[in-house]
Amino acid sequence: MPQLHLYVHEKVAIAVRQRARARGKTLSGYLAELVTREVASDWPGGYFDGVVGGWKGRPLRRAAQGRFEKRETL
Repeated sequence: MPQLHLYVHEKVAIAVRQRARARGKTLSGYLAELVTREVASDWPGGYFDGVVGGWKGRPLRRAAQGRFEKRETL
């Protein structure tokens, strides 16, 4: 697996380490997750399982839309 190296300011490094620790991840694992999510060209795994058909309330109803307004032509 390829390795990537980067340089950041000390304050950024501290913040990243804290966030990784808060999520129970290694620094490397946390950074890999961030980079993967940023460059991914697909929806996250399981995204549509939670979204499509995910509404649990009363059925949504669309209000009447009325008539189109008459606009001046350009």
